[in-house]
Amino acid sequence: MLQFPIWKIFLVIAVCVVGLAYAVPNLTGNDFAKNWPRWLPGKTVNLGLDLRGGSHLLLQVESDVVVSERLEAIQDDARRALRRAKIGYTNLTLTEDAVTLKLRREADRDQAREVLTAVDADTEVIFDDAAVRIGLRPETVTALKDRALMQSIEIVRRRIDETGTNEPNIQRQGANRIVVQLPGIDNPDRVKALLGKTAKLTFQLVDLNNSVNDALAGRVPPGSRLLPADADGAGPSHYLVRRRIMVSGDRLVDASSGFDQNNRPAVFIRFDQAGARQFGRTTQANVNRPFAIVLDGRVLSAPVINEPILGGTAQITGSFSVAEAQDLALLLRAGALPAPLRVIEERTVGPGLGLDSIAAGKLASIVGMVLVVAFMIVCYGRFGLMADIALFFNVVLILAALSLLQATLTLPGIAGIVLTMGMAVDANVLIFERIREEIRHGRSPFNAVETGYRRAITTIIDSNLTTLFAAVFLFSFGSGPVRGFAVTLAIGILTSMFTAVMVTRMMVVLWLRRRRPSSLTV
Repeated sequence: MLQFPIWKIFLVIAVCVVGLAYAVPNLTGNDFAKNWPRWLPGKTVNLGLDLRGGSHLLLQVESDVVVSERLEAIQDDARRALRRAKIGYTNLTLTEDAVTLKLRREADRDQAREVLTAVDADTEVIFDDAAVRIGLRPETVTALKDRALMQSIEIVRRRIDETGTNEPNIQRQGANRIVVQLPGIDNPDRVKALLGKTAKLTFQLVDLNNSVNDALAGRVPPGSRLLPADADGAGPSHYLVRRRIMVSGDRLVDASSGFDQNNRPAVFIRFDQAGARQFGRTTQANVNRPFAIVLDGRVLSAPVINEPILGGTAQITGSFSVAEAQDLALLLRAGALPAPLRVIEERTVGPGLGLDSIAAGKLASIVGMVLVVAFMIVCYGRFGLMADIALFFNVVLILAALSLLQATLTLPGIAGIVLTMGMAVDANVLIFERIREEIRHGRSPFNAVETGYRRAITTIIDSNLTTLFAAVFLFSFGSGPVRGFAVTLAIGILTSMFTAVMVTRMMVVLWLRRRRPSSLTV
């Protein structure tokens, strides 16, 4: 244990110097760090919502909409499949969790079972005499809702990143909720507006064979939908469009805002290769027909196709301002949400409260460190002072690791740092107490130190590993502040192991080799 080769000395010194380089910007601030040479680290620890102030939103994903859309598609497919098979039916309706119909002839049951089962592999087809119920399997419903939640988290992240918000914290909570924390944002109205829009863009043909007035009276023909118009009052209030989606917004690769030939705000979109082919075929086959541009169930406009559009680009105009056009382009670039989001909780944390928390955290850290330093010096003298120097580098390495990882520091994270200050000297306490025992048993200073380190190392590793496992589980199963506490706790355990086993031992070994004392007082 007292063999400390020169390369280990240089390694320990190098780690401590690098840690100092990464930690110093947190103590001097970004302005001072900007004047550093570029090859020096300049990153600082990101402050969380409770320290920096900002907005907290709790969103709920209306995942039942995804199930309803899947059932609508099954309803349309079942209608076409029965018609192709020439099987008579009535009352084809969509309920909350299934598609129901009634066969005209019970003799068609076997054929209908074969046809309807082939419509969707994830459905259960149940017959009760002539009545038929087509429902999704429970595991399919669960998978659809879970996929909708994960997709929503990713799209929310893209939309917030597009606004330029720094260090947002976006994570799942429960089965259908998303927590969004936006440090530094004290007015979340625009963010809420962006997140509240599904931004599901589709291109659908207008139904010219049926009357809008009949549809308004409740007689919507099968295969069509009555949608309101998002207009300024100059055009019709509603459109009757075909249910079939000719081109989906999923095929977009870019969207930008600008102005059209009439100097009106517009959004210019570009499709991928497959979307461009679909758009080109559709416009080529439907010249002189109106083509509805539908966003979130509202018709933005329904221009007439004057000629085939084969370039894979399109233009969206409507009754929106320049800012609205920019936001629409942002939403289309980020992608459509699979289901609507509803804000169920909102709160704003002022920066003053964050400053108070930082001040309280600093005070707790300073008091904790002073007490630990004083205790170690009083109890262990010179060796305690060495442990205190290692404690200083332990805090430095924690700040360096948080800066390097660009982790977010929260108030519970500060609590984790304060806790690791006590844990950092715990390993040294075990070693020093073991050395005391060996001295009482009459061993020489070198022998006592070597035996103390050798016999204490197993206990140190066991105790720190159990705490590290706890931190890992807290991070895995916790959320929000709990994860912030777990991060600083885990980093503190690793750095304290390094400082206790390497930094303190290096100082003890170098002192013993230089002084070669005949007796030892610990």
